[in-house]
Amino acid sequence: MLCGLAAALLGCDRREPAATDAAAPASAGAAADAEPAPPDGAAAEPPDAAGLADAAGLADAAGLADAAGLADAAAALDGAAAAPSPDGGVSDAGLPGSSAGCPDDMVLVDGDYCPLVEQICLKHHDEFEKDQARRASPYGDVEGSTTVSERCLEYKQPSACLSKKRAPMRYCVDRYEWPNRKGELPALLVSWREAAKACEGVGKRLCTEDEFNFACEGEEMLPYTYGFTRDATKCNIDRPFRQRELTLYRYERCMRHPKCKAELERLDQRVPAGSMPACVSPFGAYDLNGNINEWVVRPGRKSPDRSGLKGGWWGPMRGRCRPTVGFHKEEDYGYEQGFRCCKDAAPR
Repeated sequence: MLCGLAAALLGCDRREPAATDAAAPASAGAAADAEPAPPDGAAAEPPDAAGLADAAGLADAAGLADAAGLADAAAALDGAAAAPSPDGGVSDAGLPGSSAGCPDDMVLVDGDYCPLVEQICLKHHDEFEKDQARRASPYGDVEGSTTVSERCLEYKQPSACLSKKRAPMRYCVDRYEWPNRKGELPALLVSWREAAKACEGVGKRLCTEDEFNFACEGEEMLPYTYGFTRDATKCNIDRPFRQRELTLYRYERCMRHPKCKAELERLDQRVPAGSMPACVSPFGAYDLNGNINEWVVRPGRKSPDRSGLKGGWWGPMRGRCRPTVGFHKEEDYGYEQGFRCCKDAAPR
């Protein structure tokens, strides 16, 4: 359904009852809660046929992609993929992880993955605790919607695998967020479909939910890539939220419009890929938590619902390995949305 005109001018703030979190049953605490839609909102999805009559003139006001915008974004991604690596194509010697069986710009993820995990939060952020208390009913339930994200400051150690069997997994994942070059800012204002096309253009593919989970948490099932205690000095998370005031176009088009460019620069709190050395997963992939939300594939879903976002971004959001935000459609894009690629590993 199309968001109302007022909402579209600011970006649709769409929610679903619960964000997909294949890792956690309700008893695992906050891990099963829905992630509120980022207050900035991704750009609204294009109107469907049923809404075209009511949506006259709305697409331009909402900054929705037209054919030129799609071409701009594709050109930008293709250009990034074709640009030479700053290190001349030399592998990242001395960095954590292994590239055995993978291209030099990827790391190998190899081990036994737990599909269903219990992660128990011992201490939440004060903002979340106060919001829960505010919305508590006389019967002990928590009622109503919220824009406050559930942030856990400390988890019980160790995480528990609730699955009867672990699943062996072996694949490659980009060491850094797209364009997968250390020291460069990750791409943003990219839709899921554009991300999938960009990965295919370099002989890779978008990662699945499970692939992202395992690359992020390792066999220990870590809530955060670096452990069980939330730490904003290790990954680019918990930056102050800045309310979006103007609609943003896709990246290349935005760069050609002074007002859009200035608004993006005001909002932008990315850091260069790999610039926070402690924000690295057990397999050697950087920035899987925070910095930029990453598009993934949700297997078994049909278009336009195959898209999910993982890992969190720089704002005060969950920013951990397991949760998947699933209400953004395949054509949605936002200033907090980017991606990285996966690929099958060479046989042993």
